[in-house]
Formats: sequence, structure tokens, C-alpha cells
Amino acid sequence: MGWGIVQHVGWEGPGLIAAEMERRGMGYRVYRMDLGEAVPGAEELDGVVVMGGPMGVYEGERHAYLREEIRLLAEMVAGEKPVLGVCLGAQLLAAALGARVYQGPGMEQGAGWVELTEAGREDWVLGGGGEARLAVVHWHQDTFPLPAGATRLASSELYAQQAFRAGTRAYGLQFHCEVDAALAAGWRGRGLELGAAEVERVEGAGRGVVERFLSLM
Repeated sequence: MGWGIVQHVGWEGPGLIAAEMERRGMGYRVYRMDLGEAVPGAEELDGVVVMGGPMGVYEGERHAYLREEIRLLAEMVAGEKPVLGVCLGAQLLAAALGARVYQGPGMEQGAGWVELTEAGREDWVLGGGGEARLAVVHWHQDTFPLPAGATRLASSELYAQQAFRAGTRAYGLQFHCEVDAALAAGWRGRGLELGAAEVERVEGAGRGVVERFLSLM
């Protein structure tokens, strides 16, 4: 069946994720919500990646596809199919697991770090590189409590919920792990400027996370 990548806006594409899927010969299709495409059904997919976007989970009245994505993610988790939620995708996964998503106290934006919890250091996807923290890109203000039954894997000084795992195959990453030079270049002028050294650092860390996630599948 192949994988689905759900993309919400043109400038928040899959970056390293698509590149690594192609390197592994994995079939995938990108579903563009901004172009009016329909959210796929869980029965159509071997796995799903849900990308970021400027909208909020609580804006289902304005963006009806968000409700469909929550349904999709709930069904994927129930079916024990692999899930990777990035930024908005992590918030949608949290909502699919019953958590309330809401606006936090401040914007977290730009190149930075997340600290791995003990469980995160033991987790192959997040901790398999042997580091206690990861270089990432932050670009969010919304947050959520840890979903019931999920395991917290990473936190930052501003937001506790930076990464979580539900079961063994569903990961929510509040930060961006997919950033490469091309994606970073597309973000210039949209309020997020990354220096060359920052891009190199987050791309190296993100590539490891993406490779390890896909290696589990």
C-alpha cells in the first residue's frame, strides 16, 4: 500500500523524511491539504507521517481536514501501524490519543535543543545516537499534556512535551526533525531564519532520528 505523508502548507514539506524513504526504496504519496486533497483512510496506508503547519488542532471548524486527520491517527495507532507526527502532526497525534491541545505561554522558535528524558535516552529512535540532547528547530506555541499511556521522551526549558511515544510504533515530535538545507531556505522570509551552522547541526541530528524511525518499520 505504501506510506502517506500529510502536508498542510507548501513550505512545510517532508524534507529529510522523503529523502530517506526514497533512499530506502519505500513507496509513499504526499497528500496536500492546502490543495484540497482528501485525507487518506488507515486501510490505504502501511504507515503515515503528518507534517507541521500554522493552524491549530482546535481549528477544526475552519479546517475540517484536521478532524479527519485525528480520526486517521487514532485508527493507525489502534491498528499498530507506524506513525510519525511532526510539530502540528505531534499535536494531532496527542489529540487522537485523547489529550487537549491548547495555546501555551509563549512562542518557541528557531534553532535550539531538546533534552532527552531517561526513557528518551533508552529509546532507539530518539536516543540511538548516544546523545543526551538533540539539536532541533522549534516553531510552535501550542502544547498539550502527555497523552494517557504515552511515554515522554524529550523536553525543553519552555515546554515539557517535546517528544512522546505511544506503544512501540507511534512517535510525536513537537520539534522539526526533517530540516535540510532546501527546506530551511524555503523558510526564510516566513519568520524563521537559520544560519548555515545551525542547519548543518539540526540536519545531522534529524537525519539520525529519521533513519532510526524508518529502520524500525
